[in-house]
Amino acid sequence: MSTLISERTSGSDRADVAVVGLGYIGLPTAAILATTGLSVVGVDVNQGTVDAVNNGLVPFVEPDLGIHVAGAVSQGALRAATTTPRAAAYIVAVPTPFMADKSADLSYVRAAAEGIAPQLLGGELVILESTSPPGTTQRLGDYLLELRPDLSLDGSDGKPVVHLAHCPERVLPGRIMIEIVTNDRVVGGLTRHASEAARQLYQTFCQGEIHITDVATAEMSKLVENAYRDVNIAFANELSVISDTLNIDVWELIRLANHHPRVNILSPGPGVGGHCIAVDPWFIVAADPEHANLIRTAREVNDSKPGHVVDKILAAIEGIEAPVIACLGLAFKANIDDIRESPAVEIVQRLAAAATHAQLLVATPLRDRRNLPSVVSGIANVEWRETQDAVDAAGVVVLLVDHDRFREIPTESLEGKVVVDTRGFWGKKHV
Repeated sequence: MSTLISERTSGSDRADVAVVGLGYIGLPTAAILATTGLSVVGVDVNQGTVDAVNNGLVPFVEPDLGIHVAGAVSQGALRAATTTPRAAAYIVAVPTPFMADKSADLSYVRAAAEGIAPQLLGGELVILESTSPPGTTQRLGDYLLELRPDLSLDGSDGKPVVHLAHCPERVLPGRIMIEIVTNDRVVGGLTRHASEAARQLYQTFCQGEIHITDVATAEMSKLVENAYRDVNIAFANELSVISDTLNIDVWELIRLANHHPRVNILSPGPGVGGHCIAVDPWFIVAADPEHANLIRTAREVNDSKPGHVVDKILAAIEGIEAPVIACLGLAFKANIDDIRESPAVEIVQRLAAAATHAQLLVATPLRDRRNLPSVVSGIANVEWRETQDAVDAAGVVVLLVDHDRFREIPTESLEGKVVVDTRGFWGKKHV
């Protein structure tokens, strides 16, 4: 256990750690910390999320997370609240979406600071886990000092110190509870003491190596990791567009090219989604627009892919008076229910608007309620259907997400239908 935590909470009623934001990163972090013997309070503005956690439930799909949450809650190590408590350490895991100009929206970080600031006495550790542009951790510190001018970030003025660090998450949805433990971590503190305190906290559960650096480099490391992946995906997606023009099966093309010992092309898809790869590269572009040319172009290629898919579907239904289209999946990747920045959602929205005479039947097998998320539920020509019902009723089947459950669709049920396979899921050439 962190020396800082043991010193600050010994003999007090403070939590060891407060995790601000109980989303896809915050809740797993809170749960894994609670299993190490620390007392953890999760903070979220959504009362439904707080109630679910306090009942030992998880409000989204993530393998093995439910077991950790239920166990921690039943043992009294984890509870949730809508207000920020006093704690020895705070982990901020709130959204950092981009705005219309592609710069980061830091309003959630500011709100987290407003909740934390009144609880500080000095000596606490505050870690920003949210993926952030360079300079955001310092801005979080500035927010705290604006609200609490009696405190300091480095102790140079003789005031009580709040130790501030950045430690970006580096996990893959669907494998979070494995990778949160096994992956290496990068920690950058505003001071050496802050870095060491953060390292000690993550060492309570992290089996990977913890790498210490400065704050700006820690912030940039996560952005670079995802920009690297985005550039490689953009190459595959651009190949798929070129292959359509040349009437080439892109998956066969990539399979053959990858037989070269130094070539490993990724698989194309309908675009790029999630709150990491689809967002983080824009933060680099915003930080240095003059030089981030390749990164910007990759983002533009991937952002344009949903429009290309919509054009293919519109071509497939041209001349059909009342087409019925089955759209399989809304998540941004396979076997999860996360729809943040999902290209599948964008395709459904754009297709429904461009083909108002069509009926869109959307299958979402990982959602446990028989309705659609709010982003598409209000569209007149879109409705939810069970997967096989949607396929049977449709003349056009669009595979948007390669969920394993879609492998249960009998091949014969696709016969005689137009199939637009954006994932190479069925292993043969389609429209």
